Amino acid sequence: TKPIDLFDVERKTRLKLYVKRVFITDDCGDLLPGYMRFVRGIVDSEDMPLNISREMLQNNPVVARIRAGLVKRVLGELKKKAEKAPEEYAQFWGNFGAVLKEGIYEDSANRERLIAIARFHSTAGDDLISLDDYVGRMKQGQTAIYYISGESVEALRKSPQIEAFAARGVEVLLLSDPVDEFWMPAVQSHAEKPFKSVTQGDLDLDAIATEAKDEDEAAPEDGVGDNDIDNLIALAKLTLKDAVKDVRVSARLTDSAVCLVADEGDLDMHLERLLRQHKRIAEGASRILEINPKHPLIRVLAKLVGKKGAADDLADAAHLLLDQARILEGEQPPDAAAFAQRLAGFMQKGVAT
Repeated sequence: TKPIDLFDVERKTRLKLYVKRVFITDDCGDLLPGYMRFVRGIVDSEDMPLNISREMLQNNPVVARIRAGLVKRVLGELKKKAEKAPEEYAQFWGNFGAVLKEGIYEDSANRERLIAIARFHSTAGDDLISLDDYVGRMKQGQTAIYYISGESVEALRKSPQIEAFAARGVEVLLLSDPVDEFWMPAVQSHAEKPFKSVTQGDLDLDAIATEAKDEDEAAPEDGVGDNDIDNLIALAKLTLKDAVKDVRVSARLTDSAVCLVADEGDLDMHLERLLRQHKRIAEGASRILEINPKHPLIRVLAKLVGKKGAADDLADAAHLLLDQARILEGEQPPDAAAFAQRLAGFMQKGVAT
């Protein structure tokens, strides 16, 4: 079970040290790394003097050997548990997985062992999977391990950024632990497959065949062409100005109208939110607003571009689309009153017609 102090900032381990069956201390932090603070037990050594002091324990070669042996033993037992009793191990991982992931970030010597026992949620189902499971199920033409990070697995399953991956049957890892933002850049790849966030940079999924829909299906007969979409994008850029870095057609969306993504060189959006919450950065970079050119709302708006008297409505629509994308990311519109006013105006016009 998860102890109440598991995420205490001091990250104290809970092993008691005995020498020749005589209690020495319960505060020897060098016996185990901080990411194994869930371990409880006793270490009894025959190789240290009974009069050893706390100062002598620091940087003691015997303690270092005990530590290396304990880490290897614990990881070995966890690997056996994962292989022989996966359901019980899944329960253990639910309680302590976030703590073990700290080790992937900070313990490079045991990184491969930790990655081997790490488990993840994904879009493939409700069961936890390993990275080897993911790589073994990669689609033909897929070159990266795709992931999305956020506050909860349930919210991530509904994220618009994974729609194109679902259409192609491409599995996406769902990462909801804050530590995921730190160990993944340190590891960078697994089995020679790089990690790539689905919310960052431009995506090229053309090499992966679409399963759910026929990409060659006929375009809607609404008279809206590529030029109309381009004009809508140009108008949105002029309206939103510095509120976004760019507005562009999306390769991620199949069902939703809009989403926000980070540029290739910018921080992942979830990591940026975490840093802002902890006052590590004052404000984040502007995001890219992506629109789905096949969505009915986008096509109706594109049809209005250039029509007399539609400029104000289109300007309000651009702001509403941006605020909608922010809400989907779990953020609040920066001007809630303006958002409510624009939304009420659109609802009034819609009901009136």
